[in-house]
Amino acid sequence: MFNTEQNCTTMNEMQVQMWDNPRFRNWVAVARACQLVQQALARELKPLDLKPPHLDIIVNLMRSEGISQQDLAHKLLVGRSNMTMLLPQMEERGLIERRPDQADRRVLRLHLTAQGKALAKRAIAIQSDLIDEVMSVSSPEHCEIIGDAMRRMTALMLERDKIGMATRTRKEQKA
Repeated sequence: MFNTEQNCTTMNEMQVQMWDNPRFRNWVAVARACQLVQQALARELKPLDLKPPHLDIIVNLMRSEGISQQDLAHKLLVGRSNMTMLLPQMEERGLIERRPDQADRRVLRLHLTAQGKALAKRAIAIQSDLIDEVMSVSSPEHCEIIGDAMRRMTALMLERDKIGMATRTRKEQKA
């Protein structure tokens, strides 16, 4: 039989134990901070009629002009379907151009237009100011520690995902 009091007590004890774990507690703090920064960024980009996913694309095109759609999707950790939705919006606004690759016409290369570059400069300034403000609560040394930890977590998760994909592929081949 279901005992509400016992289950609630067990749940509360489990929650207390989770919050006592510094890894859990600090992960939640990082996730909350990230969510709040994303929300602030979305608000501050609104006058430019940009959303954070559009900014991610623009920033990457500023750094890697002529990147392929597939490489951009991989770099942003999103599926090609996400790119398929976002890129036409940006193309219609005159921010980007998709051009065929010289060596392989099936591959489309992405380029910012002059209008896209001008908007990118404004949007990147907004993002940089916000990051400076948020990170100003930590010393440069602590920022390096935070960044190193996040890069190690990213590498771990990418490797974990790679292993998971390989395992799924082997299982599919056996089936």
